[in-house]
Amino acid sequence: MILQGKRVALPSAPVVHRQFEAHAQAAPDAVAVVCAGQQVTYAELDARANRFAHFLIARGHGRGAKVGVCLDYSIDMVVAILGTLKAGAAYVPFDPAYPAARLQLLLGQIPDLALIVTSPATAALVESASAEAIDLEQLSDHLAGLSATGPDVQVTGDDVCYAVFTSGSTGTPKLTAVRHEGWFNLMNWLMLEYGLHSGSNNLVVSAFGFDLSQRALMTPLFCGATQHLLASRNFDAAMAYRILTKHGIRTVHCASSTLYLLVDWETARGGEALTRLDYVLFGGEPLHVERVADWARREGNTCVLLHQYGVAECTDVASSYDLADYRPGEHDIAPVGKPVYNTEIHILDEGMRGVAPGESGEICISGASVGAGYLNGTGPESERFTTVEVDGVPRRLYRTGDRGHVNEAGDLVVAGRMDAQVKVRGMRIDPTDIERALGRLAGVRQAAVVVGHTDSGDTELIAFIVPAGDDLAENDVRTRLLETLPRNMVPARFVNIPRIPLSPHGKVDRAALAEEFRKQYAESATTA
Repeated sequence: MILQGKRVALPSAPVVHRQFEAHAQAAPDAVAVVCAGQQVTYAELDARANRFAHFLIARGHGRGAKVGVCLDYSIDMVVAILGTLKAGAAYVPFDPAYPAARLQLLLGQIPDLALIVTSPATAALVESASAEAIDLEQLSDHLAGLSATGPDVQVTGDDVCYAVFTSGSTGTPKLTAVRHEGWFNLMNWLMLEYGLHSGSNNLVVSAFGFDLSQRALMTPLFCGATQHLLASRNFDAAMAYRILTKHGIRTVHCASSTLYLLVDWETARGGEALTRLDYVLFGGEPLHVERVADWARREGNTCVLLHQYGVAECTDVASSYDLADYRPGEHDIAPVGKPVYNTEIHILDEGMRGVAPGESGEICISGASVGAGYLNGTGPESERFTTVEVDGVPRRLYRTGDRGHVNEAGDLVVAGRMDAQVKVRGMRIDPTDIERALGRLAGVRQAAVVVGHTDSGDTELIAFIVPAGDDLAENDVRTRLLETLPRNMVPARFVNIPRIPLSPHGKVDRAALAEEFRKQYAESATTA
């Protein structure tokens, strides 16, 4: 089974920053970036990025180099990113929201890092780096003396533009690289398919290290719009909503869990800034439609919710679905739609053969979206990048490890991870199936299911529940769940909590939930 994205011609050199440069020439005085009361025009940002590009090239860090960026959201961050691209290099985000120990682990994965851009607020976090650390503020006088015109560097669509860390099944983070062609193709699809333009001002609400944040950062500049940045290292719902209200924001890219927080904030305060957006483009984790359904049906809500699917290894977004088409009675799981331009989605069986329509298999991606692979990568995960023949033509393909099928409407449906299933009492179970069943129960606002272990080493399921009102009784939830799930899929324990913890990327932090259960279990054992 293959879903084929629309074929759309790309420029001979589909290079992302060239699109930004065209806007800088056409509308030099337009505002490009706003952060913490400061702003910079397209012409000013272009000049500052050009100077930084010349600085990198003079150091020998041009085409093919990897430049680390460990900065809080700021105008300097955008200067560093654009300057790196203009030099022909690729940037690597190091999220300052991470602990220093985590950053040290990530730095160890890139022995050939050219240098790392820091600030006084972030320098100590990466002091273990073997690469040189530089501070744009301290270099301001030197940079001011460099040329403000663009460097003469021939960048191609096959060149790597950025690389982000993604969790590996081995427990070691993998650095996956994205090509200019794939990134350009994604933003060109967003612009043409959804009519994004110079008025499509955006607010970045996700952490810098998240793959989603890379297109969130660059898409407004690709379209000639204004990029607004949160002056906060971690997501701040109050600050985000204030900016949405005051600054004419039209688009937001975020994880599903972040969307829930924004919807809850608006609902609790009777606001309407979110409902007035043009688009919220979200995904990255299973969607609990019930968390946004009432808000989406509000009278006067004109915001289009685009439920999207993708992986970091394939330029972040592979498909998209307008949630207005979702019908709970027709869909057990909200679809993620049809492929982006120049992209194919394959549903394959264990023998890498296409399955019949409606049948489940592994979701694989080919076409322009497929990235350059894992940098310095070896081992079984690198084998996920492979080649298959389609109509006699070899196609480079990435095996996502996600399980899905294509429904009767021709939309992709993601059912979970091929490797997320766990064995409980000899039966294979996907925890996301249980989360969906819990989310449909009255009184349950949100739920997350994690795997725990008894003292005897047996595997058991623990459900964490955010109640819509008062705490829910464990026996009541278990009884109601047994009406829709077989007994082996009903969690052994149910824990009421005020909120589901989120990782810096805005996704459910399952490790934190498992640790919370371990603490509670240890305390109850001590008391007993």
